[in-house]
Amino acid sequence: MMTAKEIRQAFLDFFAARGHDIVPSAPIVVKNDPTLMFNNAGMNQFKDYFLGNKTPKNPRIADTQKCMRVSGKHNDLEDVGVDTYHHTMFEMLGNWSISDYFKEEAIKWSWELLTDVYHLPKDRLYATVFEGDAKEGLPPAEVALREWRKLMPENHIIYGNKKDNFWEMGDSGPCGPCSEIHIDLRPDDERQAIPGEQLVNRDHPQVIEIWNNVFIQFNRKADGSLESLPAKHVDTGMGFERLVRAVQGKSSNYDTDVFMPIIERIAQITGVPYGKSEPTDIAIRVLADHIRAIVFTINDGQLPSNNGAGYVVRRILRRAVRYAFSTLQYKQPILFQLVPTVAAQFTDIFPEVQANQSFLQRVILEEENSFLRTLESGLRKVAQIEEQLKAQNSTHIDGNTAFELYDTYGFPADLTRLIAREKGLTIDETEFAVAMAAQKERARAAAKIETGDWHALNDQQSEFVGYDTLEAYTTVVKYREVAQKNKKQYQIVLAQTPFYGESGGQVGDTGTLQFGNQTIKVVDTKKKTTLSYW
Repeated sequence: MMTAKEIRQAFLDFFAARGHDIVPSAPIVVKNDPTLMFNNAGMNQFKDYFLGNKTPKNPRIADTQKCMRVSGKHNDLEDVGVDTYHHTMFEMLGNWSISDYFKEEAIKWSWELLTDVYHLPKDRLYATVFEGDAKEGLPPAEVALREWRKLMPENHIIYGNKKDNFWEMGDSGPCGPCSEIHIDLRPDDERQAIPGEQLVNRDHPQVIEIWNNVFIQFNRKADGSLESLPAKHVDTGMGFERLVRAVQGKSSNYDTDVFMPIIERIAQITGVPYGKSEPTDIAIRVLADHIRAIVFTINDGQLPSNNGAGYVVRRILRRAVRYAFSTLQYKQPILFQLVPTVAAQFTDIFPEVQANQSFLQRVILEEENSFLRTLESGLRKVAQIEEQLKAQNSTHIDGNTAFELYDTYGFPADLTRLIAREKGLTIDETEFAVAMAAQKERARAAAKIETGDWHALNDQQSEFVGYDTLEAYTTVVKYREVAQKNKKQYQIVLAQTPFYGESGGQVGDTGTLQFGNQTIKVVDTKKKTTLSYW
């Protein structure tokens, strides 16, 4: 049986023998294209070639590209770990023709590689072709249909609509009709009962797409219209993890040697065996997937943060930590321990991961520790919410409560949705969006103020006692660090406070906080505070 490394190398060797330059992967994080946050397909780095803005040294190119699909048009996050074939980070094997060969050669070579090199059974393979779209003025893909008829029987060729067979990298940019190749990995008895052509593009976990031949002919403009490109190009993409699964004859991507070393390491660290329970298996698969996305995004220059691509990295990391904490009952940092295993997986193709291993572990450990400080308190808050809803005979979390989990406990919105879904609850998304928009407006008003995560020390509610007293013996409920103009400040929430915050034109109270022998001055936030409070 071919190993994952051999399968990857066989692809690159096949196209090198056909005159393709083998080029390095672009970084997974996109820094110079406002239409993309992450590289979500192999063609992204060749966008200027397709648009005619640049000319390659060789019009034939092949590579394996690090990709991520967790935001925007292409978003697979909710399926990761639950099914057997979606991932956040994945490799995309691809070959390109920049105004050189076109549909005939691309289809012929894809069939040759799959059947002669990887020896995939011909009777298990299916192809889709674009049926056309009258609204866009796009005709059916007659050339692709003709070429596939040379290679497979008619009942293995399926027409697909614009959603399935017209590929676009985003809301704008190069695009065109595509011809996908699917494989039916079901047992023979199931195949005899239901023909594979009835399950193509029907989300069957064993009838999956492995390769997409895209024929770049158009540019989607910002106004949504299509314009023909001056030349035609080929852009193919084959999901490496799915290909390995097909070649190795597995029923899941996670059962291949791409993921099993990571899964085995997770099981070793947590003491939770893989393959014994569906909930723990899902958690282990999520960790095995997410650590790869975390490692590659950080390695390619994107540190976790509270906005943009950095926040996507933080979201993924916190989602993984929560699965380890709640489902695997592992209450300590775990992701940083998986970095050496990930690095070892890619020494031959992406050796820079192993070179940066120590740095990656430090960054990930710091992020894990930060979230673990608030995670337990946040989960207790969720339990309280659940009890309150039961008492009210309701299953609906209001948006402001969901926003509190985000703002106070560092729960990304999709993590709250995931937890809610597990408990049979729903969230008022509209109200949550309003609360989020209000926070963004406050952030804009307080320009260049960077706030850290809240560190919740207990679950008490803050009570104002300033109408009756000017002093209070109390405790800290939560705190966070605030940075403005290179100065560190802290915001503190007290269980009881005599301080009246600025409101209705009244200036906020000033005074002191006494912690043992230490006295901290409290001044109005509008007057260069060293500390603000609630």
